[in-house]
Amino acid sequence: MLKIIQKNANEYTARKHNNITKSLSFIQTNSMESRLKIAIQKSGRLSEKSNELLEECGISYSVGSRSLLTSADNFPLDILLLRDDDIPQYVEDGVADIGILGENVVEEMAKNIQIVKRLGFAKCKLSLAIPKEIDYTDVRYFEGKRVATSYPVILQKYLGAKGVNVDIHQISGSVEIAPSIGLADAIFDIVSTGGTLQSNGLKEAEILMRAEAVLVGNKYLNVDQQAILEELLFRIDAVLGSKGKKYVLLNAPAHQLNNIIELLPGAKSPTITPLAVEGWVAIHAVMNENDFWKIVRPLKTLGAEGILVIPIEKIIP
Repeated sequence: MLKIIQKNANEYTARKHNNITKSLSFIQTNSMESRLKIAIQKSGRLSEKSNELLEECGISYSVGSRSLLTSADNFPLDILLLRDDDIPQYVEDGVADIGILGENVVEEMAKNIQIVKRLGFAKCKLSLAIPKEIDYTDVRYFEGKRVATSYPVILQKYLGAKGVNVDIHQISGSVEIAPSIGLADAIFDIVSTGGTLQSNGLKEAEILMRAEAVLVGNKYLNVDQQAILEELLFRIDAVLGSKGKKYVLLNAPAHQLNNIIELLPGAKSPTITPLAVEGWVAIHAVMNENDFWKIVRPLKTLGAEGILVIPIEKIIP
């Protein structure tokens, strides 16, 4: 029965792969310009952020509720909507040229693709976790233990390098309940806040990997595809460079100018303009929002007033 189920699953995946390939072939045949194909998660924790990133890059497209493929109308980009586990294979095969997925999936699938850029969102840890009542010492605790995980490759690679032998139970979904139902002694899974572990009577024992969303690419893009990718990366850099940054404007007494500039973190050369009121200047600077809150009271002490903080949408390097 298991072989039949696996056979059917493989046939379904192959049909889906062929259908998307045919659709892409039709798009390319009926378009005079070269295009780049990107695969993103159709649903899940990376889906919203991936769509948001492309939107912030000025790329416009619409997605139907059952659509697996759509095209941007203002940028030479076709968007494939897939399961994240399928993205590495599609990129390796060239069905997609690039893709956005978790770094952990890249490591686990071990396909012949390359990480083009780290994207800084969807950060998480992949950790070994054990029942909270266990008095944990070190990784040798896991010798001979049963460990449930959706990431057997990463787990085996790490513990093999440590000389620790475990009985790996590969499961998908609800990994955290495995110890409580007697399936395993420990789990290896994604940890974001740790709340899920606590609610299931578990605690983090070892952090094996820190991961985030990454842009991956096929290693054999042609010249036109590479040029489109470079333009996309330029836009991504502009968007990511603005994250957490604020544009700060303030009025200050001119005699405190040097003292205020010293307070401004990373302000290589803030913009200074004289005000109509003699002895006063306006100062414009870009800084991290966290840094701003550290210096706002000292700024006020030096006489700064009319402080205005403005969000930044893009920063062109």
